[in-house]
Parts: sequence; C-alpha cells; structure tokens
Amino acid sequence: MAETDGDVAEHPNYQEDEATFSLFLREHTILTTVNNDNGNDNGDDDDSLLLEPITTVNKPPLHRRPCYPPHLQRVKNRHPYHPHQKTFLIEIPLSELVAWDAIRGTELARRATRNGMRYQELFCKVIDEVLEGMASTYPGGRNGTGGARRDAIDVLADQRRAQQDAHRANNGDNGDINGEDVNGPLGGGGLENDAAVRNAQNVNAAGGATEDLPPLLMRRYELRILPLKRPGALPPFDRQYIDGKDSQYASEEGVGEVQGVSLRRVRSQAIGSLVTVCGMIVRASDVKPACTVATYTCDSCGCEIYQLIQHKREFLPQRFCPTEQCRQSSKNAETLHLQTRGSKFTKFQELKLQELPSQVPMGHVPRSMTVHCRGELTRVATPGDVVTIDGVFLPQRVAESGYRATKAGLISTTFLEAQNVVVHKKSYDDATSSPEKVLGEGAGYELEKEIRNIAEGEDPVGRLASAIAPEIFGHEDIKRALLLQLVGGCTRKLPDGMRIRGDINICLMGDPGVAKSQLLKHVASIAPRGVYTTGKGSSGVGLTAAITKDVTTGELALEGGALVLADRGICAIDEFDKMDEGDRTAIHEVMEQQTVSVAKAGIVATLNARAAVLAAANPLYGRYNRRKSLSENINLPNSLLSRFDLMFLILDVADVDKDMALARHVTYVHQNEGVDSDNNNTTEQSDAVPIEEDDDEGMGFDSHNAQKEEESPPTLSSNLLREYISRARKHQPVVPPDVAPYIVEAYVNLRSDGNPGKNKNGDQTVMTARQLLSILRLSQALARLRFSDYVAREDVNEAIRLTHMSKSSLLDEQNGPNANGLDSNKRKWGGEDVISRIFNIIKDYSTASRSERIEMRLCEAMVIRKGFTEQQLHECLEEYSNLGILQVNATRTQVEFINQ
Repeated sequence: MAETDGDVAEHPNYQEDEATFSLFLREHTILTTVNNDNGNDNGDDDDSLLLEPITTVNKPPLHRRPCYPPHLQRVKNRHPYHPHQKTFLIEIPLSELVAWDAIRGTELARRATRNGMRYQELFCKVIDEVLEGMASTYPGGRNGTGGARRDAIDVLADQRRAQQDAHRANNGDNGDINGEDVNGPLGGGGLENDAAVRNAQNVNAAGGATEDLPPLLMRRYELRILPLKRPGALPPFDRQYIDGKDSQYASEEGVGEVQGVSLRRVRSQAIGSLVTVCGMIVRASDVKPACTVATYTCDSCGCEIYQLIQHKREFLPQRFCPTEQCRQSSKNAETLHLQTRGSKFTKFQELKLQELPSQVPMGHVPRSMTVHCRGELTRVATPGDVVTIDGVFLPQRVAESGYRATKAGLISTTFLEAQNVVVHKKSYDDATSSPEKVLGEGAGYELEKEIRNIAEGEDPVGRLASAIAPEIFGHEDIKRALLLQLVGGCTRKLPDGMRIRGDINICLMGDPGVAKSQLLKHVASIAPRGVYTTGKGSSGVGLTAAITKDVTTGELALEGGALVLADRGICAIDEFDKMDEGDRTAIHEVMEQQTVSVAKAGIVATLNARAAVLAAANPLYGRYNRRKSLSENINLPNSLLSRFDLMFLILDVADVDKDMALARHVTYVHQNEGVDSDNNNTTEQSDAVPIEEDDDEGMGFDSHNAQKEEESPPTLSSNLLREYISRARKHQPVVPPDVAPYIVEAYVNLRSDGNPGKNKNGDQTVMTARQLLSILRLSQALARLRFSDYVAREDVNEAIRLTHMSKSSLLDEQNGPNANGLDSNKRKWGGEDVISRIFNIIKDYSTASRSERIEMRLCEAMVIRKGFTEQQLHECLEEYSNLGILQVNATRTQVEFINQ
C-alpha cells in the first residue's frame, strides 16, 4: 500500500491486516529467562524445547519461546493463571509487531495507532477465529477425557444455538438475508432502529438487533493495545527478558517508559488515535455494571434477539422483533422484552483526569478529561494518584436522546477510552516494581550498589539529608527532620482497634526569605503522593472533603480535598498562619486520628487521610518581634501546636561570616546551575568561615574539614533517595526491652525541664505525652534508615537531640544554636558558649551527686539530651583537660574532676 510523507494509507485493506495479524499470532516469539520458566503452562514446555537456548556473555540463559499460542491455549481451555481469575487479559504491545516484522509489523502498528477502536475489534475478530480453530487440551474436561471447562454460560449458549437452528429449520431460513451475513463486519450486525425493522431496511448495520449470537456475548477475554515503547506486564510478557538499551522498548525516558503528554496538547487531530496522557486523578466514580450486549425475548415468535451496544453510555431499547415472521404478521406490535439475566455486563468506572500543576501555564486553569475504564482496568487508580494513561481519544455526544440531546444540538464532548493505566506515584508501601524491571538490568544493579554503599558508609542520614533541596544553603537539622518525615515511623494497630499514627508532622516558622516554601515544594515533589497548597487559597472544605453532584448518575458524592488526595503521602501547607481559624480547625482530626469525618447532605462517612502534614508559617508580625514573647509571636493554639512532632523557628540574624558563606553558595548555584555538577567548590567555600569549626551538624556546604575534602561525596539523585526510602519503609522496627527504660528516663527529664512553671514565654513548648510518641516515631524512622528492625540507643539519642533542637530554637530568641539550623562551638547559648555549657552540665551533676568521678556513658547521655553532640562533648573534655580541671582515664570510660 502506497503512503506519502509517512502518513497512514487512505484506504487500508482490512482483510490483509487480518491476515498479517493472524500470522503474527502464530509466528511471534519472545525471549524469556530459563529460571523464570515454570511447569504449569500446560503445553508451553513442549514448544519451548523446540527452540535452542541462547547463551550470551554476562546475561542469564535465555529461551526464545512462542508468545501467543500457549496463552491462547489457556484461554481456550478456560485455565486461568490464578484460581480467582475469571477474565483473561491479552495485551498487544505495538513494539512487538515492529520487532516481528520491520515492514508489515510497522505498517500495522501505525494504522492501529491511528484507528484504535477499529483495529481493536479487528484483532478480537482474528483471535476469535484462532480460538475457534483450536482444540481443547485441558485434562480436567468432560468425563476426564479433556476439553474446556464448561459453565452456565456455555450451557446457555448451546441452548440458544439449538433454538436458533430449530427456528430456522421451521421457517426454512438459512441465516442469510439477500446473500449477506447478518452479523455485519463487527460480528454483531443486525438492524439500526425500529423504523429499519418495520421497513426491512439497513439489515447489515452494526449496533442494531439481530437473531444471531454475537461473538462479544461469549468472549472470555479483554484485549488491550499498548502504544509503541510500552512493554506488556501480563502473561506471557511478565517473563520476557528486556535487554536494556538494546531493546525495542528503549527510549530517552528509560526502558519501557513512555512520556505522557499534557491534556492541553491533545488536539482534534488525535480523534480516534491511541494517545498517552499524564495527569492526576481527582475523582473516581463507583464501579457499576455497563451493558454491552442486550438480550430480548419476543412474546410472539419466541426468538431471542441480541443488540450490540458496546462503547455507549446510553441506548434506546429495541421494541420490534426483527424476524421475518414478526415483521409480516404484526408490524406495529411491541413484542420485545429485555432479559437482564441473558444480557452481558462489564465493569465500568469513570475517572476524572486533571493536569499536573507543573503542566499548567502561568495564569491558566487546569484542564480535565473524562476517562472510561472497563473490565479489569477499574479500581486501578484512586483519587490523588499521578498516572499515565494509554487510551483512544474519542468524541461523545452530550446525550443520545431526549431533552438533553435536543438542547445540546451538535455539540460533543471528548473522553479517553483507557487501554492501560500506569500509576506512578504510589505510596512507598505499594511500590512493587523492582529497579531491574523499571531501569533495566545494568541500571538496576548500579542502583543496588549505590544503596548498599550509602547504608554501609559513614553517616547515611547526613548523606541522604543533603539530597533534600541541595541548592538551599544550611538548614541541616531541618533537612534531617524532613528526611525522617519522608521515612515515617510505624503505624501501630492495637487489638482493641485503636490506631497510633506513624506519620511525622513538622512545622517550620520563621522570617521571610529563609526558603521555607522551597523546602515544602521539594519535599512534595519527592514524596510519592505529595500535595502542595497554600493556607489563604484553601478552605476547610478544600482541605478535607466536599459534596459534589455526580454527572453520570446525578447522585451526591464525596470529593476528597488536599488532605484526602495526599493519603499515605505528604500534604505541604504554606502560609499556615494566614488560614482562617474555622478552616484551620478542620485539620485537627487529620493530624492525630488521620481521618476526615463528614456529615453533610445526608452523607455520613469517614475518609482516610493518612498524610503527614508539613506546614510553613510566618510569625504574627511578619518577622519575629524580639520585644514580644514567644506566645505572642506564634499566635497558634496549643491544641494545634501539640500535634506537631517537631517545630523549628528559623530566624534571619545578621552575621558577617554566615552571610558571606550564604552569598557565595547562592552565586555558585547560579553560576553552575546546581550543586551536583562539581564538587570542587569546597576549597572556595571553606575560606568563608575560617574562624568556626563546625560539628557534624554544622554548615553543609561551606564548612569542610580534611575528611570531607577527601571524600567529597556527590549529591544524591531524587530517584536514588526515593528507592532508598522505599526499601527503608519495608522494615517495622520495634523498641527492645533494654532501650525502653532509657526512653522513659529521657522523657521524664525533658518533661521536668519543660515544666509550665519554668516556662516564662508561655506553654506552647511544654513537653506533653504526644512528644513521647514523637520521640518513638523519630527513633523508628532512624532505625529504618539503618535497615534495622530494632531501635537502638543511638536512634533515641538522635531523636531526643532533634526534639531538643527544635525546642531550643523556639525558646532562644537571640542567638540560639543557629537561626539557619547551623551549630557552632563558638556561638553563644544563653550567655555561655557551648563548651562552657557542657562543662556546667557535668559539674552540676557532680555537685548534686557528691561524686567527683562520673561514667563517660552517663556524661554522653546527659549532654545529648540537652541537644549537644558527642563531638562537642569530646572537645569540651579535651579543652578542660588541658586546663587541668578534669581528666579522662586511658580507656575513656570515666571523667574525674581534679581537686585544686
């Protein structure tokens, strides 16, 4: 067939395409690994042995096996892969057509892309013919002699065929009208409407009523056409070996990755074509049965009449019998009655797909599109999922008949008939695809090696935290806290039904210009289900749930808000302080019980909102007013503050050294378009603060000692961070008996330090029982990052340190540990430097216990609980040892004060 400029031929030869596809079904083979073969294919093993195994260098042993014949034999035998499977799924990846024959397969794939629904029916017709010519080989058939499994539908079909044969024999009808097939080109055939029945016209029009049994009524499988570069995921392609970059599925996005386009890029030229779009599911209807074949019974002649109504939302039931006997005897008698039990229904669900925020141009409203899912594609995606959908772009009339059709006129809407749904941003717990399957064999092994190096290296938490917004200067403790929020703790479900949340809530409050919003957006992009919203632009209904009217059924339905869409993810709320008080109280239940209870318009329901809340707020007066107390600056109710596990106050304090380091970092980022392109900036930035010697919690980009200069670890990618967190969340760490008393003692000490009577600034930062659960959640998140199933004492110390650092940053109004999350041994803390404060802590304990000798382990516990690090403790002991005030024994297990 001649084509011009790469376009599809104007007049395709469907008979030739049927022959080509039939040849493809018989001849096509795929590569499978030997170790994936199992012996339950019932006939598959004999065919695979006819082909020689393929041996390649650095690859597993491979077999080239027939692709579709064994799978179609299972369909013929009614032998599913799983015991509960009722419908077989047949995938036709168009890339396999190209791999089979570069000329005929490419032409057929191109035409199938441009005319999706027509070729889907054509492929089904060929498969029906192939199945009809196959013999059943299932050993458990009738009388144990083999044959397909029979059910009620088979018995009913036999009776229908017998009735049709007897009826035609009595009437002398051979099933042909004017020498033509009444089934029509699509195997359903029949008459168009009632007028055509009465006038005996348009006999071959598809979609009307006919006596012949349509193939769709007995079809036990679903056919899906996958676009180019999209590999199959179901048998037999689940065992297919894909050779990375050398495969027909290789693309710029990765192996088997098809980049979905924005909804606004799907134009009228794509009508009828197979397209791939990407967006977010904002609404999903209930799954309801949709009629595909309507069966009628005639009261006059007793015949069964079938009406094919596939891919229609509405249809006008037939009233007149199309048989010759009824047309001659009574022309105007309505003798047909719909038989529900004899009709065929399939599962149907309607999705509303909306553009992603990154795809919407500035000043435009996000566009949406209706997606129709049928059969096994239902219940695949839920509201809040970011998906890529392969489907056929089709027009749809507003209404087929009635007043709505008259009012709409010739206006039509468009929808997408889904062929494949790929959920991208699943929750970490639902991630099932291996890196080898997504990235290919080589890239998967490389990712596995990098994850192992990070886990076994020094300070894995610090390296992973540096991958969160690396362009933002400092904020080391805050980035560690955000990493723990992404990992989360363990959700506990008690036997009595009580549920203790494992998600970590964090609030960032500070002056303008300290990159709070950038941190929120970056975390929302890393999280599998991240929703970013602002407080002033969100209402209480928009955050929780709204009552909407379903367009399909006209019934009232619940539509989830931002917190419901972020279920099992992170909901980032910016400008938290600017929310109305009534709207802010809507999230109280979400932050603790993690549910949204709705009682509106006669609907009483409870929706899951298992989301971690990350909020950013400014002080009451825009900037932190040092003349006001802490309570007057925050202006948030205690009931809301106590639900945050960590709360950081970020002050913009003028400091020459810090400002110079920040300015150098910002200019470096603008010069090099990022921080991961080169690591040689450490020497330049190390000159920024020559006075300060930071600890391991110090300046992330401008303070580098000799060890950091030798290592110079590169910035980790977001994909690596997601994969590491996904594996870490598979662990469910518990608190061992030897660590539990340590947590109790630490909580009691923190509780006594935060006594409301001692708090001069108010009771916003009082330690409550919720903070004890916060320490446990943070400890479990740290244990997960170590890939451990047990919480260690070091995890508890780090969790207490982060808790104390957030509290100290709130209580310190002037110099604090650091307004930018930077600790320094030379900075003042409440009028004392860090070294002196650590010494006073140890000296006070020695005076209270009347003992001049203290265990080193006890000193470390006291210092870490106060928010300091072990490095600062060792520096304090070394400095005061040189002064002759105290000494440490040779084994470094005891500290003893020297009598002067």
